[in-house]
Amino acid sequence: MWYNGFLDLSVWQLVAVTLLLTHVTIVGVTVYLHRYSAHRALELHPALKHFFRFWLWLTSAMLTREWTAIHRKHHAKCETVDDPHSPVILGLSTVLRTGAELYAKEAKNAETLRIYGKHCPDDWLERHVYSRYPNGGITLMAIIDLALFGVIGLTVWAIQMMWIPVWAAGVVNGLGHAVGYRNFECRDAATNLVPWGILIGGEELHNNHHTYPNSAKLSVKKWEFDLGWAWIQLFSFFGLAKVQRVAPIAHQVSGKRSLDMDTAMAILNNRFQIMAQYRKLVIAPLVQQELAKANTSVRHLFHRAKHLLGREPSLLNAQHQARIEAMLEQSQALTVIYEKRLALQQIWVKTSANGHDMLEAIKQWIHEAEASGIHSLRDFAQQLKTYSLRPALA
Repeated sequence: MWYNGFLDLSVWQLVAVTLLLTHVTIVGVTVYLHRYSAHRALELHPALKHFFRFWLWLTSAMLTREWTAIHRKHHAKCETVDDPHSPVILGLSTVLRTGAELYAKEAKNAETLRIYGKHCPDDWLERHVYSRYPNGGITLMAIIDLALFGVIGLTVWAIQMMWIPVWAAGVVNGLGHAVGYRNFECRDAATNLVPWGILIGGEELHNNHHTYPNSAKLSVKKWEFDLGWAWIQLFSFFGLAKVQRVAPIAHQVSGKRSLDMDTAMAILNNRFQIMAQYRKLVIAPLVQQELAKANTSVRHLFHRAKHLLGREPSLLNAQHQARIEAMLEQSQALTVIYEKRLALQQIWVKTSANGHDMLEAIKQWIHEAEASGIHSLRDFAQQLKTYSLRPALA
């Protein structure tokens, strides 16, 4: 019958097809718009780029230049009043409920498109079809869904239209800056939502991405799964993609004790991994020691101590700062490792433009850490000497 559509699918077949269609859209967003267009972390075959442009026009009415410009501005102005969709500034509820509206509003900002929309498609198709008829694609998609699936095709079409506004504009841009876990203390509030997401194609690993925005691979831990990276590997196998950049790998050479320029550059290159190691190897064990010795009346001060002492300072509010100060008053050892953490972080902030100054600053930091009398800090300082830009030769 006509109302069942040309394919006349069962309910479960319709569910499977809907998930497949929305997944293609997610792949288009994460691989083409995000990792390729916005960050140039990989190169794509022209045929694949044209396919994704066309598909995203059909299923979301998104234009490459608009999405790319808005996302680049988000990174450049993250967690400020100029961020197009920051839950820190606008409130989580606002971004979750009106993420698509925030996107549409920023897309009308000519300055955003001029400054951040460079090197995006500007061919005949873009000017005369996609940009000229932004709603033409989703109208055509509605007709196709009705023809293929019958009346229920309107539901399939509605789900396709909601998929990106809900998952990307709402969940990733909202919850991805509010809740979740953090592998790295980057300077904004980005979080990883789950380590093995499928529906969002790897975009849920938002903290990893904000730490290494130009990496084609968003997963960094062995137990994290980036489905977008799996697609990139498949495209690469068939010659349709070429990876340009991934997150740096921290190489350590066993037995290395010399602190040279190679070591200094390796530490700078892997500073986020190193600070994560500092939290694990220095802060965590010392917190446990101090907690075991603490008087019952002050033990509550050590609640979430590892998290607070390892947190990016710019993200600490007044309550957090007061808790840290009260905690440090109870422990000289914690005061030392906290101050040394801040000092280490300041080395690459102040000296990254001058390698020799950075090398001297690291040498001084290591000397003071080794003389601190704190075993975990001393061991960490010695470990820093083993970093290298190149892996050890077999």
